[in-house]
Parts: sequence; structure tokens; C-alpha cells
Amino acid sequence: MLSVFSGLGLGLSLIVAIGAQNVFVLRQGIRREHVLPVVIICAVSDALLIAAGVAGLGFVISAAPWLVVVARWAGALFLLAYGILAARRAWQGGEELRVDSAGAEASSPRASGGTATATRTALAPVVATVLALTWLNPHVYLDTVLMLGSIAATHGDERWLFAAGAIAASILWFTALGFGARFLGRWLRTERAWRILDALIAVVMITLAVSLVLPVLGG
Repeated sequence: MLSVFSGLGLGLSLIVAIGAQNVFVLRQGIRREHVLPVVIICAVSDALLIAAGVAGLGFVISAAPWLVVVARWAGALFLLAYGILAARRAWQGGEELRVDSAGAEASSPRASGGTATATRTALAPVVATVLALTWLNPHVYLDTVLMLGSIAATHGDERWLFAAGAIAASILWFTALGFGARFLGRWLRTERAWRILDALIAVVMITLAVSLVLPVLGG
């Protein structure tokens, strides 16, 4: 059990941080839009990456550092594009969150009784975005695959118990973040509040994009 709790603690310490993936899950949770698919994709992706690290994929990444460089540039370009889109939403406005007393979603931003979102995004682009934010992030490979894989190896025969703890941490965190974010909706009922949120998202995404390529440019 010690290995399980060690994996749980380390998994939470790595995942509970402001990052592109967490910001996106938070936004979807606040919008109450495709939350379950987003949470499942994030948790399953983490589980696959953790399992790959424990199985030894981290050695491959260590032997081929150029893979991380490619991931850095691809991730930076995607984050930059997403940040620009968020900045555009912040500039143009037009989105607000309204929820009726039962917390149910309506279909129109001006419908009586309130609405959940001004417009509802189709599932396909949401899935594509969360997959890109997850698999194009080089920190995922460095932290989840390389670091967790290396630490898991120190647990010997109990390394898969360590992995189980880390996977449980991912499931707990994304579930809490995605489904708990809806309680923030009471403070995000106006268009102005959403413009501020999107402006903050834009700053986070663009900052992360720059931080990804700085080591490459500085090296």
C-alpha cells in the first residue's frame, strides 16, 4: 500500500498545477459542455502515459531527446493558436453563462429561465482540442513518462502499484476539476466575466507557449 500512496501523492503533485490541459478542463466544466468525454480522455491519456513510463518508454525519450524538441515546437504552436482564439473571444465578447434554479441547461442564450452557454461547441472539436493539449505537451512526457517511470522503477516489483496510485490521482483530479468547476458558474453569469476569463486563458496559453520554446532558443 505504501507504493500506491506514493504514486497517488506524486501523481497529484505533478498534475495539480496551472497548465493548458487543466485550464481547458476547467473551462469546459464551467460551461458544462462535454465534461464527461473531456474528463475520460484526460484520465485515460494519463493512464496510458503512466503505464508507458513504467513499462520503460522513458528510456526511449532519454535516448532520443530530439523527440522532446519536436514536441516543444508542436505544442507551442498549438498553444499559441489556442491563446489567440481565447484573446479573440475576450475582445469580441458575446458569451455568458446562465443557469436556472435547478441547474438545468437551456438551448438559447436569451431563453426564459436562463441558459448554460451562449453557443454550444460540437463534440468533435472539443475532443480534438483536449487530445492536442494532452499529447502535444512535452511536459507530459518529461513528467508523466520519464519522471514517474523512473521513480516507479525504484519500487521494484511494486512499481505497478505505484503506477496504480498515480493513475488514481489523475482520475480523482480530472473528475473533481471537470465536474466541480460548475460551481464557479454563479460568478460567471455575465458576458464581462467570461471576457475576463478568456483573457486570463489567453495569457496562460501564450505564456506556456513561450515557455516551451525558450529552452530551445536559449540552448
